[in-house]
Amino acid sequence: MNKLKNTKLVIAISSRALFDLEESHQVFVEQGIEAYCHYQIAHENEPLAPGVAFSMVKKFLALNQSAEQMVEIVLISRNSADTGLRVFNSIEHYDLGISRAAFTGGESPYRYVSPFGATLFLSADPEDVRQALQSGIAAATILPSRNDRANHDKLKIAFDGDAVLFSDVAEQIYQNHGLEVFSATEKQAANDPLPGGPFKPVLSALHDIQQHFGSDSSPVRTALITARSAPAHERVIRTLRAWDIRIDESYFLGGMDKGRFLQTFDADIFFDDQSGHCDSARQFVPTGHVPNGVRNK
Repeated sequence: MNKLKNTKLVIAISSRALFDLEESHQVFVEQGIEAYCHYQIAHENEPLAPGVAFSMVKKFLALNQSAEQMVEIVLISRNSADTGLRVFNSIEHYDLGISRAAFTGGESPYRYVSPFGATLFLSADPEDVRQALQSGIAAATILPSRNDRANHDKLKIAFDGDAVLFSDVAEQIYQNHGLEVFSATEKQAANDPLPGGPFKPVLSALHDIQQHFGSDSSPVRTALITARSAPAHERVIRTLRAWDIRIDESYFLGGMDKGRFLQTFDADIFFDDQSGHCDSARQFVPTGHVPNGVRNK
């Protein structure tokens, strides 16, 4: 095994992304904060059911079984410490290695993502996610998705390209000038690496973890699943090469629906900037919407 090049990957996650809090959230929506507090305290010894990102979090934490801690999960929650006790009790019940948390008592918690040193923020609140992205942190809204466990032990993470791994400079050309101009421009710029998008640091951290285990025995597998097709594929390949980042599987779908490919890859989570792609993907795998780029203006 190789020593990690960088520090550990820190992921901040909201309680509603980690656990199924829909029932108690409905109490809050219908009856208000006081009823919600009474409900959580009354049920604080009842473990919450796993949420959409639960299986992925368990797999991330399993990477720490070696001597070197590679991943830390921190909890970021709008609960108070009082109502958040049920969340911590659930963490203990499932034996999750999570010891750090911020309970903000109803205030937006995204401000605490940066002090924790998090590279990635996952939340069920779209506004918190937008604000984190604007602060330069990779973030995604965890959507209601398939919640059963993936049929494998590996941690499989899939990414869209433009506006997620890469900036949306090419997507802007497509939106403003159409497919023909986009294809011609990308072919002409094939040797010019694309600027990094918000999830480049996440992919880089995963690449470091893979290097630590070695390519043949890594428990982490990554995939790029993009609507691009030839000739726009070359710039993507050369960009990853320029970044010195390996990605295990790449699919250039030319506009085909991504859902079935994600199902076949059996992703633990997929990140995409386009709502339409996310709606398709979440029918098959856990999905995070990245509200970044021209498509989300």
